[in-house]
Amino acid sequence: MSSDSFFHSFRDVGLSANDSEEMRLNKSLLIFATGLISAASMLWLLLYWQLGPRFSSTIPFIFQLLLTGNLLLYFKTRNFTLFRTTQLGLFLFMPFVAQWSMGNFITASGISLWGLLAPIGAILFFGVRESLAWFIAYLFLTALSGFFDFYLADMAAMEASHVPLRTSIFFFALNFAAVSSIVYLLLRFATLEKQKLQERMVEAHALLQAEQERSERLLLNILPGAVAERLKHSNQTIADGFADVTVMFADIVNFTKVAEGLSPQQVFSMLNRIFSSFDELAEAYGLEKIKTIGDAYMVAGGLSQEREEYSDAIADLALAVRDLLHRDFEVNRMHLEVRIGIGTGPVVAGVVGKKKFIYDLWGDTVNIASRITTEGVPGMIQVDETTYRRLRDRYDFYEPQTLYLKGKGNMTVYRLAGKRSDGGTGSSLGAVPTEVTG
Repeated sequence: MSSDSFFHSFRDVGLSANDSEEMRLNKSLLIFATGLISAASMLWLLLYWQLGPRFSSTIPFIFQLLLTGNLLLYFKTRNFTLFRTTQLGLFLFMPFVAQWSMGNFITASGISLWGLLAPIGAILFFGVRESLAWFIAYLFLTALSGFFDFYLADMAAMEASHVPLRTSIFFFALNFAAVSSIVYLLLRFATLEKQKLQERMVEAHALLQAEQERSERLLLNILPGAVAERLKHSNQTIADGFADVTVMFADIVNFTKVAEGLSPQQVFSMLNRIFSSFDELAEAYGLEKIKTIGDAYMVAGGLSQEREEYSDAIADLALAVRDLLHRDFEVNRMHLEVRIGIGTGPVVAGVVGKKKFIYDLWGDTVNIASRITTEGVPGMIQVDETTYRRLRDRYDFYEPQTLYLKGKGNMTVYRLAGKRSDGGTGSSLGAVPTEVTG
């Protein structure tokens, strides 16, 4: 195992799958700090024995045992709150105990500076607010040591000390360098881990944003934009009444008979090509597709304020659908015909159900548009009288026809021929050509 792999394994050994990212960082930092301080204290003791007098190794050895024992206890209990408190307590008190056993600031080469790691660690492991108590404790112990050194130090004992001045200066520098290095490494490690956490959060946010946009697109493919917004921000039932809406149905002629000789995949492919083309046309004319019902296609205008002349837009869409099937045999490979019916009047619109919901329209206007479609002639566009009166100044119509509609009786319908180009005040083209009615 490489040293880098060992480091990561050691750092991550106390982590839990349920830990938050911040908790994982705190645990890794404290384990990392424990390893650094243990290694540095062993190196300190080895150098002191090489360059200085043979002080007792009891206190540094006890410090190592306490650090290691506390770490092993944490690995067993996974009680991080207890672990970080006791470990920081060792970081704070043991350097002062070691200094007091050696004499004073000078003879101990300022070893109490190591206690500064406790309040610094508290900032990282507890938080800024909680670290204040640790820093005050460090200042108190430093002041207490200074008080005893100033008033009680035995100058004769200091002069009789076997610690050479050069050795004392060396360990002053060593202590400052070691503590500074550990502080730097801890802060560097914390910063790098927070950067990685930030990158993961940015990546997760980007994925969430992409998923949200995908969900938005899916929702807008099911519901009108305004309805989708209301549904996202409210759990209330969505049902609206509209005084004037133009509804269009397009029904494929003889679809059942044509589909009998095709495989399911071929049937799906055929409908998908045709209805996808209808979707593109409806979007181009600013109209709202409502749904497909088997081989029938339903679209409406007037459900929003995006386009005022929605009846004209429906008429233009109907003509475009008819012409598309007549000319584009890449879309209409089976040379299918459609019946188209248009009705105008009041409707009720809303979202039905809580699961697999749809946005739908109800009312007499919808029924009329559906029935004049069913009773229509292949290749023709039939409209009710309300729609005819609204369009007659800008569109050409054949002479009116009388149809019997179930539940409505006899009704006059008008067959749309095309859009006028002469700007006249209305026109009737006479009887429907025989080649159209068939």
